[in-house]
Amino acid sequence: MNKNISFKSNPIEALRENYDIKPSVLYDRNSYEEETVTAPLLDALEAYKKSPSIGFHIPGHNRGNGVLRRFEELIGNSALALDTTDEFDGLGTLHPATGAIADAMKVASITYNSKRTFFITSGSTISNLAIAFGVVSPEDEIIIARNSHRSVLTGTMLTGSNPTWLMPKLLDDWSIFGAIEADELEHQLNLKPDAKFVWVVNPTYEGMVSDIKAMAEICKKHNIPLIVDEAHGSLWNYSTELPVSALELGADAVVHSLHKTGGAMTQASMLHISKNSKLDVHKIEHALKLLHTTSPSILLLASLDAARAHLSSKRGQNLIKNAIENAKYFRREAKNIKNLSVLGEDDNVKYDVTKIFIKMEGLSGKRLETILELDFNIEIESASDVGVLILSNIGNTRAEFEYLIGALKEISKREYPDICHLEGKKYMPLMRPVTVMNPRDAYFAPKKLVKIEEAVGRISAEVIALCPPGISVLLPGEIIKEEHLPYLSDFSEIEVID
Repeated sequence: MNKNISFKSNPIEALRENYDIKPSVLYDRNSYEEETVTAPLLDALEAYKKSPSIGFHIPGHNRGNGVLRRFEELIGNSALALDTTDEFDGLGTLHPATGAIADAMKVASITYNSKRTFFITSGSTISNLAIAFGVVSPEDEIIIARNSHRSVLTGTMLTGSNPTWLMPKLLDDWSIFGAIEADELEHQLNLKPDAKFVWVVNPTYEGMVSDIKAMAEICKKHNIPLIVDEAHGSLWNYSTELPVSALELGADAVVHSLHKTGGAMTQASMLHISKNSKLDVHKIEHALKLLHTTSPSILLLASLDAARAHLSSKRGQNLIKNAIENAKYFRREAKNIKNLSVLGEDDNVKYDVTKIFIKMEGLSGKRLETILELDFNIEIESASDVGVLILSNIGNTRAEFEYLIGALKEISKREYPDICHLEGKKYMPLMRPVTVMNPRDAYFAPKKLVKIEEAVGRISAEVIALCPPGISVLLPGEIIKEEHLPYLSDFSEIEVID
């Protein structure tokens, strides 16, 4: 096998030359032209559908025969007929990986040029937890980005490690986290020479990009692994117009949420271990066995195989180009809309062009979100205190973006009262925490419920993380401050150390 495969140069040929699996057929919905791609799990699932058997096993609905008819009419008989788990009809198993499932993961590993690639059916949450359980030991010192998803923080909390928070740069005008500066990482590693690993998120939820290459070099100098939660960068491996994936920049492990922007079904994710990784692959694989469901959905697994195949195909490549061009179109047109600002070039930041964060003068992000939804039937990804996040996805059309631009132009002409500001609630926690107890010790310590207004000065005993984006407001062991209260307005009580 060629160990220097460049996926971006010619992914399909790389698969054909380096892995002996019979190609499948992918149908282009637009042109109806057949295109050859490699998708072993889709092959197996198609054979399963064509050769029905009499089943006396889980799932009990038996290919849709035992479900509510209304539900069957809603989602379709084909989906129910394919709703099975591993172990049956030549599909293979997930743990340990065998058959078509193993083949599909091997093809994905070649595609991403990794040592190992694992398919995950419980979202990137399980990837992050498995890395924590496979890497961290109790009392380990770790350096971790505070803007990480709550699953990263929960994983380290459950293992009993001692986190040092790596704080990203704050983009004050936008009230969001920006990139992590390599100098800050170097500073924290000098303060914590016994740190076992570094864990960062890149890109941020809003698309801000850090210098992963510089951070990987720093970690290599200190002889510790770098783990990158690249959940929101699952398209990066497939286009030279997008930022370079951490897998190519020296990270030891990388997480991709293919369900977010890659076209896989919800909860479908991949975990990659790089070829030169310092991590013990077998420990991570064992952690996955402990944490993963023992009844993985074949539909979710097949959707990962399909997403990887689709993104590798000519149609998939064209859709990625369309997503990028649609984002550029929006950014150009947005310059002509009164009172509208788009995070990007003028802010001296590196970013993923397909993630568009905007704000409109006179309106909070939540108010703008409400107007778009109620008055124009537009749903955006999320809203913060200041702005809203719009994703240019592979499934979006230029016509949809033209409609969005028209809606924003109309909003800019109207007078909307910003009633959302009256709620006094905040949505994006941007504070440096004050940790006074090991998070796991605090979680298992005696605790009690107190009213939110009585919690200031107490030690939190629970995880509070608002989704999206899943960044933690509080973790066990942290002091509750006045500044936290606007982020806790949905809670009447909170658990604190007794």
